[in-house]
Amino acid sequence: MKIRKAVIPVAGRGTRFLPATKEIPKEMIPIVDKPMIHYVVEEAVKSGIEQVIFVNSYGKHSVENYFDRNYSLEKFLDDSKKESDLDLIRKVSKMVEVVTVRQKEQLGLGHAILSAEKLVGDERFAVLLGDDLIVGDVPCTKQLIDFSNKQNNSSVIGVMEVPKEEVTKYGIVSGSRCKEDTRGMLMTTMVEKPKVELAPSNWATPGRYVLNFTIFEYLKRIKPGAGNEYQLTDAINLECQEKQVFAYLFEGKRYDTGQVMGYLDATIAFALGDPRFTEGVKKLISKYSSR
Repeated sequence: MKIRKAVIPVAGRGTRFLPATKEIPKEMIPIVDKPMIHYVVEEAVKSGIEQVIFVNSYGKHSVENYFDRNYSLEKFLDDSKKESDLDLIRKVSKMVEVVTVRQKEQLGLGHAILSAEKLVGDERFAVLLGDDLIVGDVPCTKQLIDFSNKQNNSSVIGVMEVPKEEVTKYGIVSGSRCKEDTRGMLMTTMVEKPKVELAPSNWATPGRYVLNFTIFEYLKRIKPGAGNEYQLTDAINLECQEKQVFAYLFEGKRYDTGQVMGYLDATIAFALGDPRFTEGVKKLISKYSSR
């Protein structure tokens, strides 16, 4: 069955970007001329997703509003004969169907995903974290969907290779490589932020998943961990004990826009990659690097 739905948790407080996130959701902070959430939804759409489910929280209406119609702005642009701008914002509102579920308490990623159970139903679905941008020739989510299709619709966790000294920042997977595709791994477990000497591999999970709907049953079985939060990692480990779960080493460049330096890295890279800004940005970099 085709994967039609994607869950994107956006309920976090974004404290690393204070004071900006006192009033602006982190996901709405722009990278060049689009909010970071635009790039995440765009990846989902290019992967065949037809409906995005935002797991939202109080005060973050602007995330879902961004993908809605703005009739007063459309009228202004139409009256002003700004056809290109009018076409631009209408394309955003037509990108994908958007629905929202409210997460009344921020109790971890597992809790956020469980909040979307009724909207997902009994389908496989994708999960994309809103502060991880992944750029590649083939969208990361599509790579995971394609691999899941080849593995009897099993859950697939997107992974990337990281330097050994950085394994303490991520969930790290272990298992055995797939013979038919060595970018795949049949998982035995996932360890959350292990010590360097205890890490089972250097395959890290940055925030892309294709999950079978049975994950909801495992999410209901886990207990809260550190910070009284329900961790998706714990549910995936339960599933690994009873079903086949795979990791897939996706191709693409990942930007961690959930922290300031990663955000700046993405901003510079995206600007340099946009023909409208390439030369201007190069001049600015040259100007400031000479100081």
